[in-house]
Amino acid sequence: MRICFFGDSFVNGTGDDEALGWPGRLVAAARHRGLDVSFYNLGIRRDTSDDIAARWQDEARRRLPDGCNPRLAFSFGTNDCAAADIGEARVPLARSLNNAEEILTAARSFAPTLMIGPPPPLRDAVANGRLAALSREIAELCARLDLPFLETATFVGQCEPWRREVAAGDGAHPNKLGYAALAQYIAAWPAFAQWLEPGTGFPVDHIT
Repeated sequence: MRICFFGDSFVNGTGDDEALGWPGRLVAAARHRGLDVSFYNLGIRRDTSDDIAARWQDEARRRLPDGCNPRLAFSFGTNDCAAADIGEARVPLARSLNNAEEILTAARSFAPTLMIGPPPPLRDAVANGRLAALSREIAELCARLDLPFLETATFVGQCEPWRREVAAGDGAHPNKLGYAALAQYIAAWPAFAQWLEPGTGFPVDHIT
């Protein structure tokens, strides 16, 4: 199995002293269970949905050749909602949704695909509001596409380790405990187990 994780700095795991982020922890837990899985972390800092739409297909084709057992995971939108120089969002809501629809429609015909909702920046109330609206719209889009979607903004906003590490760090990204908590949250999602290993559950005991 080969998995491509596409997204931004929260996919990249920026701020994590163990350099795993949530994707690395999920794959480590899968390998501890005996799954023969390789993964590619394709999170790029400051990337918006515009950037991911422009690059993901070429990057996926290079890493998921014919004959492998492919998976695709996406998480983006936080940078879309960040303020540009003029105070507006870097990517308007309508364009974010158009990008998401184009990405996810093409992705689901390429490999089993899921979408992890964007985490909030926390310190920017305006951006948090934009992100909440975008997350709701992406959830509705994924429902129409019959594609798994996990909202993370509520969980992250209430996650004490995440909030504590963000405050102690750069003001946006957590460290290892925050990413571990998000990985545990994703691992407990039934759709994740079905996407990764159909017909089984996925215990979170090994995720730290």
